Amino acid sequence: MIEFTLSTLPNGLRVVHHFDGSTSQAAFNLLYNVGSRDESPCRTGMAHLFEHLMFGGSANVPDYDYAIEMAGGTNNAWTSPDFTNFYDILPAANIATAFWAESDRMYRPLLQSSLDVQRSVVIEEFKQVCLNKPYGDTGHLLRDMLYRIHPYRWPTIGLTTDHIEAVTLSDIEQFFHSHYAPNNAVLAVTGPVQLSQVQDLADKWFGNLEPRAIAPRTYAAEPDITQPRRKEVRCNVPQTRIYIAFPMPAQSHPDYKVADLITDILASGNSSRFYRRLVMGTDIFTHADASVSGSEEPGFLLVSARIGDDTDSCIAEAESRLWHEINLLADGDVSESELQRAVNRFESNRTFANISFVAKARELALCAMRGDDINTITPQYRAITTSDITRVARAVMQPQRACTLIYRTAAQ
Repeated sequence: MIEFTLSTLPNGLRVVHHFDGSTSQAAFNLLYNVGSRDESPCRTGMAHLFEHLMFGGSANVPDYDYAIEMAGGTNNAWTSPDFTNFYDILPAANIATAFWAESDRMYRPLLQSSLDVQRSVVIEEFKQVCLNKPYGDTGHLLRDMLYRIHPYRWPTIGLTTDHIEAVTLSDIEQFFHSHYAPNNAVLAVTGPVQLSQVQDLADKWFGNLEPRAIAPRTYAAEPDITQPRRKEVRCNVPQTRIYIAFPMPAQSHPDYKVADLITDILASGNSSRFYRRLVMGTDIFTHADASVSGSEEPGFLLVSARIGDDTDSCIAEAESRLWHEINLLADGDVSESELQRAVNRFESNRTFANISFVAKARELALCAMRGDDINTITPQYRAITTSDITRVARAVMQPQRACTLIYRTAAQ
């Protein structure tokens, strides 16, 4: 049980507090409800660019990194299709520094002075991650197959560097005022800091910030896939990879957790089906995996594999074996003991992850943003039955809903 307190300031900022006396450090986590799904199709990559821009200083904190480092801390951030998250780790005695610095860049970041520099940084990151790295464009290829109208059709880093190159000061100012606001954020603090101190600091540094009009999400829902989609590409990569993706429910849907356990049964650990039957049980596969995208709106379940031979016959055999394992689950071939192992593994991983006060701050912020209780998640997984596994596998992993990408080695 993780004890926490959730409150809301008059301006809409939600504040979560958890006291952790096992450390002398504190974590300050500020989660904004904005990601790449909030971008225009002709200005993709904005949320990721903005993550970088927020480190360019603000009206009263011209060098954000320096301010946190002088307080003995470190800081970082991440962006996803759904959220942008900033966090600081510093001695609990200096937690006020994080409140001061984070509130100042929520109030008035210095966007213009850092735009050119951060634009160049993001463009270089795009080239490094997507263009010059083996399989780097996989996310672009898969999302383009899975989505036709929803903004999930581009990855967080964006569709193309041209979009970031064309960003203007007006674009980023509008993006800032439409999304970065106390009424669109959750603040979580963990560590040896008393609730009264967190409440006082939140009131002092964030209480006077005005709420803003948040841009509504007006895009349409993605239509379901009713015909299989398939694409084959060749590139200079070391091994051929097979990806099979299926649309699946959002995180808020009860079947999300079932789909998550399905991927654990298939591919989590050395006792998983994929490892025992495909990697160790054949000479075709060098690796096999399964995962869920974990998105706030309907996402996808992904099955992937690396194979040692690029011949058509080997690819066909590998696909056949992957589908055999998928169909076994859909046909009800899952035992109580196998399900129990998967749930135990999930609970163990979650418990050990949340020992960290930093991880707890992140999870508490995410749960508050979603309206979840961090303490009810594991019991919900424990309530899943073998019939749930069969039902969701049968509903999600259908051949007519499959998007298959064959990423082959370059032709000889």
